[in-house]
Amino acid sequence: MSRDFYETLGVGKNASQDEIKRAYRSLARKYHPDVNKESGAADKFKEINSAYQTLSEPGKRSQYDNFGHTEGGAGGGFDFSGGRGGFQGFEGFGEFSDLFDTFFGGQRGRQKQGPARGEDLRVDLSITLEEANEGIEKEIEILHFVACSACKGSGSKPGTSPTRCSTCGGSGHVQKVQRTILGNMAQLYPCSACSGAGEIITSPCASCKGTGKEKKKHTIKVKVPPGIDSDSRLRVNGAGNNGNKGGPPGDLYVFINVKPHPNLMRDGENLHSKSQITFIQAILGDTIKIPTIDGETTLNIPPGTQPNSNFRLKGKGMHFLNKRDRGDQYVLVEIKIPSKISKQQEELLKKFNNA
Repeated sequence: MSRDFYETLGVGKNASQDEIKRAYRSLARKYHPDVNKESGAADKFKEINSAYQTLSEPGKRSQYDNFGHTEGGAGGGFDFSGGRGGFQGFEGFGEFSDLFDTFFGGQRGRQKQGPARGEDLRVDLSITLEEANEGIEKEIEILHFVACSACKGSGSKPGTSPTRCSTCGGSGHVQKVQRTILGNMAQLYPCSACSGAGEIITSPCASCKGTGKEKKKHTIKVKVPPGIDSDSRLRVNGAGNNGNKGGPPGDLYVFINVKPHPNLMRDGENLHSKSQITFIQAILGDTIKIPTIDGETTLNIPPGTQPNSNFRLKGKGMHFLNKRDRGDQYVLVEIKIPSKISKQQEELLKKFNNA
């Protein structure tokens, strides 16, 4: 047997509509599924809604007072059998969380604005291949926002303080009433007078115009580790813009660009280069000088070297990032054929060819 609707709402049979509405709102807040996670809370919320739907309408209430519960009649209320989030009857409210915000005044997650972290900054740093290999400490000049030296970041004229916003009373939000199927509901919005801060600067600092910030140039030292490559980024903690209302500063991100080398081409930790030799050197062999990341070194060309031979210089490549190991350098040997030769050279080559 269904429970008496008056007993469900905790009111007497002679209760006024205002008393019924107040009782319903109080119980609904207590047993709303988004608030009450206990077993049976959803069924209790359904029962409360059924009682209110009947007793809040004079026609249904009169029918209920005369005939009690009837199958498919008074006491039908909302249908909680399914639908979005497992509940139906709230189609006009969109998502179920939107109903929660509307029903309970939209207070969930709406707080007065407090300290906020400052913005991050980016700078681009170009270095040579040699600097990328060995690592280097670079000085970078940046222009960023810091706390105003005159007002210490408060935004107010020295000797004064912000005043509480009279529009929102310092809460940072204002209340607006909307008519819904559940009656008049209050919803909270950020206060437009103070932008949600809850306070207003009545005497702005003349130096920063009330922002609490000023631009300053600073020289930052950045340590570039050995083995770094292009498109890498380094973070300097706290070197970004100053935070708001005492919030922490942002960070500075340094994006690395390694300049092309005139003689060396990078491939990860390995380096590649090209060297030309004469066909005589290729035939007889020779010792030639090779440019490397560490300076010039020698390379032995064995007799009978063929065109486009690739020689490996072990350990002459780039440092591995954060490791002691190094890659290798590969030298591609190209044989230069002269476009013109003398008569004497021609005769010698003919004799060589016929030998």
